[in-house]
Amino acid sequence: MLRTAYGRGMIQALPSPEAVLDRDCEQRSASGYLDAVQARPSHRVMIFQRGKTLIRGQEILFFESAAAAAKLSADVLTIYLGKTLPGHHQHLPAGTDIVLKVLADDADPSAWASEGTSWAGYREAAALLSGPDAAIFIQAQAVANWHQSHRFCPRCGSATELLWAGWMRRCTLDASEHFPRTDPAVIVAIVGADERILLANNFAWEPHRYSTVAGFVEAGESAEQAARREIFEEVGVHLHSTHYIGSQAWPFPRSLMLGFIAHTDDVDAVPDNTEVREARWFGRAELQAAVLSGEAIISQRLSIARELIERWYGGPIRDRGEDVAGSAVAGGLS
Repeated sequence: MLRTAYGRGMIQALPSPEAVLDRDCEQRSASGYLDAVQARPSHRVMIFQRGKTLIRGQEILFFESAAAAAKLSADVLTIYLGKTLPGHHQHLPAGTDIVLKVLADDADPSAWASEGTSWAGYREAAALLSGPDAAIFIQAQAVANWHQSHRFCPRCGSATELLWAGWMRRCTLDASEHFPRTDPAVIVAIVGADERILLANNFAWEPHRYSTVAGFVEAGESAEQAARREIFEEVGVHLHSTHYIGSQAWPFPRSLMLGFIAHTDDVDAVPDNTEVREARWFGRAELQAAVLSGEAIISQRLSIARELIERWYGGPIRDRGEDVAGSAVAGGLS
């Protein structure tokens, strides 16, 4: 575990959360495995369309196999996600197989919704879901996004067919095999010599939302090199040290976020005016006051961006309208 002297405490690596699902990586490549899973009445179905799934209360709505089969066409995209591990899901028994069904974009979503349910994307749902359901959502969205962009062979343009229970596509012409890819990206909490944090506002967000700076790792580049390059390109400061904290899968589109706390001696930040609209320094008390007043909105909990900000802060940051006890319970990544 990384421990480095830092500000008000110590930098520690993120805890490594255990997997929620056994993905059966060795077994799922066997011929007929997906059919065998779907023949088990105990399996559950997660419905997905246009980046959204059905939520009931604070949980993903997993359909019983018979109820889902009655509404689904035979040609719907089907992916085996895995089986629940003992003690890792609060509502599904250990060993429950979960199958993802991705509806066509033009399918009628109202056929699936019922009283008390709603369609939600990950960004809306993450504030409600438990850690296990959030992890399942991320996995589902990442692999669904990959299928959407790999219906045709990148080598010859021919159609691809789905194999390995949804975890491989093979070209129907040249037989080349293609697997879901993960794109590494860096995400950095920038700390100045005066212990203030530099947060950025992106043009894609509302004007008062602030977060850490992130960007993709390029070919032939280390994560640390990418962090230094991205930070200089987007907010114009030079990093003199970077400390790796941990990672988080992120489904937009299918990324692995590599989190760093980094330090700079620069005091003037210059937004690139392409991605970043504004870069602003915050002291600890200043950031908490800005969040409580609504002057600033920061990344939501269950995101690595929030975890990095709260590592710098020294504990949970209270959101607007949240009492002290509530923030203490909800703070940080599980």
